[in-house]
Amino acid sequence: MTADSETLTIDIDGWEGPLDLLLALARNQKVDLRQLSILQLVDQYLTYVNEARELKLEVAADYLVMAAWLAYLKSALLLPRDPEIEPSPEELALRLQLRLERLNAMRDAGARLVARDRMGRDVFPRGAPEGLRVVRKSRYAAEIYDLIAAYGQISARTRPVMHIVAVRPVMTLEDAISRVSALVGERIDWSTIESFLPVEAEGLYRRSALASSFVAALELARQGRVELRQKSAFAPLYLKAAEA
Repeated sequence: MTADSETLTIDIDGWEGPLDLLLALARNQKVDLRQLSILQLVDQYLTYVNEARELKLEVAADYLVMAAWLAYLKSALLLPRDPEIEPSPEELALRLQLRLERLNAMRDAGARLVARDRMGRDVFPRGAPEGLRVVRKSRYAAEIYDLIAAYGQISARTRPVMHIVAVRPVMTLEDAISRVSALVGERIDWSTIESFLPVEAEGLYRRSALASSFVAALELARQGRVELRQKSAFAPLYLKAAEA
């Protein structure tokens, strides 16, 4: 054995060569594990680790697992076993080989990832990068209801709007001021504002006349021509001509 080599070569009774090859032959039942000395194998492994100071930790761990599995396989051959509980040595060796192959595959994948080209070290971006051309294709999916609704919205926006104001009977503010000022001069006592409305006023015209007469009474009171009186909120409104 040499410390600068990562290959563990053992020389024990019944075998001389690499440890991984011994494990492969043992799996194929080409080596009699009963003739191997586990004590010599352990001693040579410890000597190998002590001499190889610069050895990688994962390599030493692999050899340790191989040696441990060889020791376990030999013990399984020497000791009686229950076939219903414990697997056979061949199955154990096959499991170990599959695990080691999986470990090597993971290591190879990690090495390939690390060895990839890196931006800024191995490859460099273009100084004047060109933009990517985006080609867009529209795909419409609509039902008959969607088409009718869209047509209705567009038609409503483009259709001319015609607003017709209904002609309703109203009393203008000027007519109300003239009527209230004329009637209030003929009355001496307080009179309700409803008494100043036209007798024939009904419906909407009566409501318009009442509103216009109320505003006319406020305007005449502001001018000092009439006096207003109301006992409480929402009570009847009284007015009479102001004293000269």
